[in-house]
Amino acid sequence: MSILKFLGLSGDAARATEATETDTVRRIARELDDLEPERAKYLAAFAYLLGRVARADMSVSETETRTMERIVTEYGGLPAQQAVLVVQLAKTQGVLFGGTENYLVSKEFNGIAGREEKLALLRCLFEVGAADHSISTAESNVIRQIVDELQLEHRDYVTVRSAFRDHLAVLRKPDDRDGESGPSR
Repeated sequence: MSILKFLGLSGDAARATEATETDTVRRIARELDDLEPERAKYLAAFAYLLGRVARADMSVSETETRTMERIVTEYGGLPAQQAVLVVQLAKTQGVLFGGTENYLVSKEFNGIAGREEKLALLRCLFEVGAADHSISTAESNVIRQIVDELQLEHRDYVTVRSAFRDHLAVLRKPDDRDGESGPSR
């Protein structure tokens, strides 16, 4: 299965837009199709879940986007150009189909990822939330929901969340300044 198909960008919708695609879009699509299908599926779900946290407040900032791209490059082992594309596709799919796809993508990721991969994703979810130096209650709630969908334990959530304590908006005083980014890996 190609990453485009997994993200819902193939089939009738893709054929309808084929006539208006640029050479750049065609080239990028071919690059993604070159990925091993299971790897493409994993990375698509991974990026989509990062996007869920970024979208928790109904918008995705440039800082959140750059953080997602960095994470997909580092954890996904993709070249920067492919990471940018995967993140953009995931963001687009989240906007278009978020309500209906959120649980389905989590379920899919749960089926293909091991415990360590899920825990790595959990840390990355908090990194996206902390991208602007403050993890909102909405972002924290979405992360908690994803933890449940991935069948991780509450203690996993609490353990990772505690590493980002200084960024939790609910625990911050109104006069706290945004001076540091998330903890280093």
